[in-house]
Amino acid sequence: MSIINSINNFRVLQWCKLKEKVYRDKHKLFIAEGYHLVAEAYKTNYLNEIITTESKKSFDVPTYQVTDDVMKKLSSLATPTKILGICNQKEQGKYKSNVLIIDQIHHPGNLGTIIRNAVAFNVDTIALNNCADIYNQKVIQSSQGMVFYMNFIKCPLPDFMAKLQNEGYQIIGTDVKEGISLKEVDRNEKRAILLGNESDGVDDELLGMCDLKVRIEMNGKCESLNVGVAAGIILYYLL
Repeated sequence: MSIINSINNFRVLQWCKLKEKVYRDKHKLFIAEGYHLVAEAYKTNYLNEIITTESKKSFDVPTYQVTDDVMKKLSSLATPTKILGICNQKEQGKYKSNVLIIDQIHHPGNLGTIIRNAVAFNVDTIALNNCADIYNQKVIQSSQGMVFYMNFIKCPLPDFMAKLQNEGYQIIGTDVKEGISLKEVDRNEKRAILLGNESDGVDDELLGMCDLKVRIEMNGKCESLNVGVAAGIILYYLL
């Protein structure tokens, strides 16, 4: 296997474009950095190519060896990894059971944490609108590769929520002022949970469509939690 040693190599320039959302969406590809994320992509059949600074071949896909300088050019991390994968974006699938609805989550780290929590607590599908790009490197990293296990639906949320309600789903929104305690919520087999913006919470229009509003009980010293932390608590209680 020959080594790619120029940052101006045609393949390197094409890979670098995947740092930008417009090219990720155009080619339906994205970058996953680090052995753990590459392994998750391989296990779920989303791994397309590997780029590595090592001579050994780790996975049964086309592999390109590059120099440290080329890897530094490709990497988005402060300390470049030794391996990254070029992965296929996921096709939008059908929701089957528990659904998480998220609106205007702009911080990539928060979105990645929410995705990781959603997989941990048996969410089948995440519907989202006006959020950070799910294939942003910070989202991929903070999800710890759980993006490969989640079905994503990008859609206008009012229409999607109305569709869920027509199918018998109970939609639960978060409201720190008027919501009931999580401990008071009865079980429901078909449930969708709505989370809103980090600063402003759930949009008023969407909150008005909810069947139920909940809050996390806390002492008076703290008014609210980080949305990623809140998501974990709510999903643990309700699903």
